[in-house]
Amino acid sequence: MLAARGLAFGFPSREVGRDVDFTLARGESLAILGANGAGKSTLLRTLLGVLPARAGSVEIDGVAMASMSSAQRATRIAYVPQQHVPAYAFTVLDTVLLGRAAHLGVFARPGSADRDTAHAALATLGIADLASRPITELSGGERQLAMIGRALAQRAPILILDEPTANLDFGHRAVVLRELDRLRATGLTIVFATHEPDHALAHADRALLLADGRPLVLDTPLRALTPANLERLYAMPIRLVQVEDGRYACVAM
Repeated sequence: MLAARGLAFGFPSREVGRDVDFTLARGESLAILGANGAGKSTLLRTLLGVLPARAGSVEIDGVAMASMSSAQRATRIAYVPQQHVPAYAFTVLDTVLLGRAAHLGVFARPGSADRDTAHAALATLGIADLASRPITELSGGERQLAMIGRALAQRAPILILDEPTANLDFGHRAVVLRELDRLRATGLTIVFATHEPDHALAHADRALLLADGRPLVLDTPLRALTPANLERLYAMPIRLVQVEDGRYACVAM
């Protein structure tokens, strides 16, 4: 269970947002939406424990994140950043193997089981053929898939993603979204920030809309993503259109 209780978030010199309250159970997915600068990434970094909460708390299974060591957090929560610029030309396989670090002792090396886990993550995402390629030679979309593979290899029960499909083409975007649905069905708790209301409608149990750092609404996606709320977020008229199978899509007017 992941919970935010009266959470205020930001930096030592500046508050970005406050009054965030939610509880996610095992297998639930939360989409966080908001315009650029609304505080989505800062909120995610606070949920991860990278930034300390300015007020309130983040809890995992009733234990305050602030009381956990970095190693303890790493076994409970995995992260896929919005952008990753690699500093070293590790192979894709070695990059994904870094996700196993939380499960290894000091000075320990990955074993065969760790390598099997990394290979399975690459196969799941359809990039097994990239295993031996240097990550510095990948396209932005391929690199994003590798980072998602690293998070999958971490095998943490909570997965946080910052705009996970931002650099992906249509096909790879579908692969990632299907994988998020599969992971949710296996019991992972998932939080993802997105600029795509359609992704929240199709792939989340709840949606949190942030406006200037404050929650505008937290509800099921269909109840949260009303035309009025979307216009408040994005400063333009947006209409919800029902498509086949009872699904909805957002159309800018």
